[in-house]
Amino acid sequence: MPPVPNTRNLKELPKFRDGLSYLYVEHAFVEQEAQGIGIYDKEGLTLVPAAALGVLFLGPGTRITHAAIQALAGNGCTVCWVGEGFARFYAQGLGDTRSALRLERQAKAWADPKLHMEVVYQLYAKRFSEPLPRDLSLEQVRGLEGVRVRAAYARWSQETGVPWKGRSYDRRHWIASDPVNRALSSGAAYLYGLAHAAIVSAGFSPSLGFIHTGKLLSFVYDIADLYKTEYLIPAAFRTVAESEAEVERRVRRALREHIEEGRLLERMVEDLLDLFSGFGPEDLLSEEDDPTLPGGLWDPEGVVEGGVAYGGDGVGEGAEES
Repeated sequence: MPPVPNTRNLKELPKFRDGLSYLYVEHAFVEQEAQGIGIYDKEGLTLVPAAALGVLFLGPGTRITHAAIQALAGNGCTVCWVGEGFARFYAQGLGDTRSALRLERQAKAWADPKLHMEVVYQLYAKRFSEPLPRDLSLEQVRGLEGVRVRAAYARWSQETGVPWKGRSYDRRHWIASDPVNRALSSGAAYLYGLAHAAIVSAGFSPSLGFIHTGKLLSFVYDIADLYKTEYLIPAAFRTVAESEAEVERRVRRALREHIEEGRLLERMVEDLLDLFSGFGPEDLLSEEDDPTLPGGLWDPEGVVEGGVAYGGDGVGEGAEES
């Protein structure tokens, strides 16, 4: 185990929202300590109360023991494996709740054409500073969004002095793109990683998109697009204005700093919860009295009790869920 030059107590964690906190760790060793975990890094040992932690993000250079994972799972903490500063999302562990209410709410809205359109409208509306007229067609809304994005590119080009010839990106000929387009593409990948982490940590699916569709990360693109003109475009143009060298690495660093200052991860989760409000049970954060019990059984008339042997002599008797 690494030496412990000093010990720091982590009593206040940044909040996703009330009752749900997160922590990002990189280049560290995570071990179980008492009723929580201990994070060993070059600065020493940080004690983290697992019961107060909602999500632990493990970045590059991180090792974690089986005992630490067990302690986190026992306290309902979701563990996510991500790239540097959320630049990529690789995997996640089991979260606090066994409930699928948030995912069911998302799926319900995705499958119902009327609700689907309502979410699409809300996603677009969140991008504008002024309310969108409700009588606009989807084609008209897309047109307004296109004007808004083009205006953002033009504004930041004029403000920074970086020439803008339009969005151009070819993965097969990366170096052929101009510096600002490379910065935009690299920054977008970073923003997608953050959105992916927020989506799965909040209990939603990254695949069930509303504006984007047909990809495993469709909903990631939907959510990331909410913040591109506010975070990505300014960071890309400012980075290139400073220098055209290593724009891919530098724009990720600039984005990371801006995202931390703006507490964007918490904001993403708040926006996600707001997006599906009114589409299902209101108390999405309530937990079962006993999370080991099986869930309900689907029925055309409504959900019926699970863990019960229906029919024959076993009617009404408890049964193990297969």
